[in-house]
Amino acid sequence: MTKDVFQREGKRPGWDEYFMNVAHAVRQRADCTRRQVGTILVKEKKIISTGYNGTPKGTKNCSEEGCERCNGSEEKYPRGTHLDKCVCSHAEENAIVQAALHGVATNGSTMYTTNSPCTTCAKMIINAGIKKILIEGDYPDELGAKLLREAGVEIVKMQGGKNA
Repeated sequence: MTKDVFQREGKRPGWDEYFMNVAHAVRQRADCTRRQVGTILVKEKKIISTGYNGTPKGTKNCSEEGCERCNGSEEKYPRGTHLDKCVCSHAEENAIVQAALHGVATNGSTMYTTNSPCTTCAKMIINAGIKKILIEGDYPDELGAKLLREAGVEIVKMQGGKNA
């Protein structure tokens, strides 16, 4: 039996690095033209759901001019503003909804996401019973992080797939 390249070179990733790498792979499916985010939910070292940001199924993708905000100019719609004009669902939202759609319990799970959650996603995370979030990039939304901390959700910042 042969060992894979990571095992031969002694570079087998730890669980957190492995799951964050999967979240990065999921992010490649994002169809938002402004920000690509990938999220996975894990329970007992098993992936139970994935999500990426994009338009709802059955609707036009951003690249097909399905979202006024994403296709508008930065001057008209600066980052972090006019979210009411965006039709995209966030990656965290999609991971939680996909679990619900398939009857998979999220209570007690861990979320790996390539960006920190916004306030709306933070509320969903809390109510879905997710106990821990590992994040890489930041999203300009302090209220979301405040709510997560207040609700006792552990937040771990990672850099380059490793705990910071």
